[in-house]
Amino acid sequence: MTIANTITPVLKKRTGTSPGDADSGAPGDSTRSQSPFPTHPLGSRARVLLTSVFGPYAQDDEYGSRKINPMELYHNQVTRVQGVFSLRMFHRSWGLMLIQANIAAPCTLLDFPDMGRFVAEITTNQYDIVGISSIIPNVGKVRKMCELIRAHRPAATIVVGGHVANLPDLDERIDADHIVNGDGVRWMRRFLGEDESQAIYHPRITSGIGARILGKKQSDKPGEVAATLIPSVGCPMGCNFCSTSAMFGGKGKCVHFYETGDELFEVMCDLERDLGVKSFFVMDENFLMHRKRALRLLELMREHGKSWALYVFSSANALRSYTMEQLVGLGIFWVWMGLEGKDSQYGKLSGTDTHELVRTLQSHGIRVLGSSIIGLEEHTPENIDAAIDHAVSHNTDFHQFMLYTPIPGTPLYAEHEAAGTLLDPGELSYADTHGQHRFNYRHPHIAPGQETEFLLRAFQRDFEVNGPSLIRLTRTMLEGWRRYKDHPERRIRQRYAWDTRGLATMYSGALWATRHWYRDDPALSAKIVQLLKDIYREFGLKSRLAASLVGRYLRSTMAREARRLRQGWTYEPPTFYETNQTVAAGSPGQQSAAKV
Repeated sequence: MTIANTITPVLKKRTGTSPGDADSGAPGDSTRSQSPFPTHPLGSRARVLLTSVFGPYAQDDEYGSRKINPMELYHNQVTRVQGVFSLRMFHRSWGLMLIQANIAAPCTLLDFPDMGRFVAEITTNQYDIVGISSIIPNVGKVRKMCELIRAHRPAATIVVGGHVANLPDLDERIDADHIVNGDGVRWMRRFLGEDESQAIYHPRITSGIGARILGKKQSDKPGEVAATLIPSVGCPMGCNFCSTSAMFGGKGKCVHFYETGDELFEVMCDLERDLGVKSFFVMDENFLMHRKRALRLLELMREHGKSWALYVFSSANALRSYTMEQLVGLGIFWVWMGLEGKDSQYGKLSGTDTHELVRTLQSHGIRVLGSSIIGLEEHTPENIDAAIDHAVSHNTDFHQFMLYTPIPGTPLYAEHEAAGTLLDPGELSYADTHGQHRFNYRHPHIAPGQETEFLLRAFQRDFEVNGPSLIRLTRTMLEGWRRYKDHPERRIRQRYAWDTRGLATMYSGALWATRHWYRDDPALSAKIVQLLKDIYREFGLKSRLAASLVGRYLRSTMAREARRLRQGWTYEPPTFYETNQTVAAGSPGQQSAAKV
């Protein structure tokens, strides 16, 4: 899985230095004695700033931003060639939010600032600790931010974390006091002298920001956007390319914030109450592998009549270990599943007919986001089309394609390092090592540069063969509604009614507009016409009237969006500025938030 590469809460102590220790000298002084674990002399009285790297992001610049690698998960890795049909949205820095909510020290979170806003924050306000979270491609931005902190706030302790911490020579690239890897909440609590073993308080997080599709901004009203739920970090499957798994212990290990179904149910009830949500984006690399927890959650959902919808990451074999009745009962409505590649070596796919599994899930209304790898060891220019066709033939609702990339810290990186096949950073910048452009190693069969075209070919083939993801998920939603609209269990009926509430109106209009958009594509147009007829048959006159009315409006927003895209328009997240209230040590800070 790759989504966690941008959000996991990680803040690795810099080897040989302890500038935050109570007995140390000035920042960067490595000559003083070392304590067993660094602690800040001010403890919970220290003023903390947590920040993501500065923007803008969807541009090519000297600090490592790349237009091809925007701060948009779906448009970056899933729907990147779908034009006006691409799902556009941002996700907050959830790991930083989790840390802020679980320390008693006064803490400010600055998410998605530009450089000027970051400088203003560190010059205007006194901070004792500045924590920066980043992925590896943004290491240039981390370096610049460390320089700015040294210039404007020289007494502050600089803590750097996120996947950038996996760079083996990071301490030589940036001027930071501590480089942190692993569980950032417990590390920061220890650093502040707080009780690291206290229960994890779950922050109130909505899963998406500024969602738009067909040129239309989607509603951010309470209940319209799923809550983010973070039960665990890391993945015990331990795939050799997975940096998230490697960061939290590797194969067979992960960190559970909530061990039991009872704990998880309580958190979900709190999120439901405070955010008005019915759905949860479960940020857990393989949620269904923790079977005891999941089945206890199912018991509680049934007992209390909860009609929740869950959007999860899961391996194919974990999915197959549940009955369809259990999956539907749990409210599994969306699955991000690794398909990797034909004849994959990965055990999570062993013995699984992935085509049949995808078809079965979709027939129950469960949307599938398949994830495939381009550039596996066996891929060659001669067989790459067969590999792409295998992926495309699944006809998943969404499909992610990523280059096979050895990320520092992973077993795959160690294999290439030992073999001497890694490219020197001078040959390929870390800013271009993000899985959507170039290999950072010498592939045994694919010449340098070929992979870029192969990856783009995969996205285009999937779009050409299967059409826009919006149409695919509409079909799956309708399948679920037909199957479960008369289900004997009331909470199941309610969930499918809630999930499909827009089918007769907005989705009908989207289909009508898409049919006109593709009027010169007879095959796709015929698919859309048939799907529209099925919706008309199911929902009657209401859907017929809404289709043309809403469809005409969406045609205009689509045309406007297409013009903007042709002119090079890019999408950037807003800046968020949040503070916690200072509370007694041992209690979590409560957030006060604002967009700026």
